Amino acid sequence: MTDPPAEVLAEAAGVFGLLASPPRLHLVWALAQGESDVSGLAERVGGALPAVSQHLSKLKLAGLVRSRREGRRVVYFVDDPETVAVMRTLVLQRAARSAHPAPSRLRRLGGTGA
Repeated sequence: MTDPPAEVLAEAAGVFGLLASPPRLHLVWALAQGESDVSGLAERVGGALPAVSQHLSKLKLAGLVRSRREGRRVVYFVDDPETVAVMRTLVLQRAARSAHPAPSRLRRLGGTGA
């Protein structure tokens, strides 16, 4: 298999960087379970409305989520199911390993093992 072009690698790194924020990762996780408005997401993730709105704006700009207006409410939903599938796999894998100590290899690389 050939290496992907630099532009593709840069775009993928940007998505990983965006999801490196625990609040944004939590928002994507929540939206993967079903659509929601900002207040419902803020309650679920334990964040302030302005901060959740900012995170959602960044996720929208990256093409990970979209929104639609329902009267006075703005409802958010996943717009990139493939990326969400990768995120879900990683989170579930880390959750399954959370009861086990970090392998020495991960500690050397700066990982936490959780």
